[in-house]
Amino acid sequence: MTVSNDIAVQQFWDELRKTTQARIGLGRAGNSLPTQQVLELAAAHAAARDAVHVPLDVEALAAQVREVGIGEPIVVTSRATSRDEYLRRPDLGRQPAEGTEVPESGADIGFVLADGLSPMGLNHHGAALLKALVERLKDRHTLAPPIIATQARVGLGDHIGAQARVRTLLVIIGERPGLSVADSLGIYLTHLPQPGRTDADRNCISNIHPPDGLGYAEAARVASTLVDGAVALGRSGVDLKDTSRDAALGPLSPHELA
Repeated sequence: MTVSNDIAVQQFWDELRKTTQARIGLGRAGNSLPTQQVLELAAAHAAARDAVHVPLDVEALAAQVREVGIGEPIVVTSRATSRDEYLRRPDLGRQPAEGTEVPESGADIGFVLADGLSPMGLNHHGAALLKALVERLKDRHTLAPPIIATQARVGLGDHIGAQARVRTLLVIIGERPGLSVADSLGIYLTHLPQPGRTDADRNCISNIHPPDGLGYAEAARVASTLVDGAVALGRSGVDLKDTSRDAALGPLSPHELA
């Protein structure tokens, strides 16, 4: 390959890499990757490991959540007594610690901010995402005081939602870090939460980490549409579809329907 071709190929991959966080067009040095790419991969792997093990800054998050203005945050934890146990025993992360009590609110919407597999994600984005959700939902629904949950899996929200007697629960949780993103959040929506719910009973909005992932306002818009759909349908999960983009797309033409 000539020098000019090398430059053209490099420019092609440089432009394409701007459109994705995926590791593409890494090049090669002999039978291996270039040193720079190997170092970047090692750094990304270290960042992903750190995101799992760095503890949630509960005090800082509670202060930020308090400013959202929907009540004093309540802090709970799961039955997992350490991070190692949390990672080795996912079942314990789905169960509340002994003696956990959440006040009954009877609100339309409950919020759980859970550290999940990326406390870093909740540290970075949790309060801002909660604020966007509240702005979107507050005029049409009653909102329960927020819950901050540590060593938490999604299923812990079922116990919390049942105790609080909320109609629909939104669990904001740190997603499993990858080699491209270490601080992403997901929202898991469960209508009529109760222990024993499965993933088939939930709807998930994933990859929330602006500016490279889904933005707070867009995630809140999708969540609001799903809340409305769950109320109308009487359930969430596989039967509930995301119709948030239908209005923007407009009706299909006769040609598109054919």
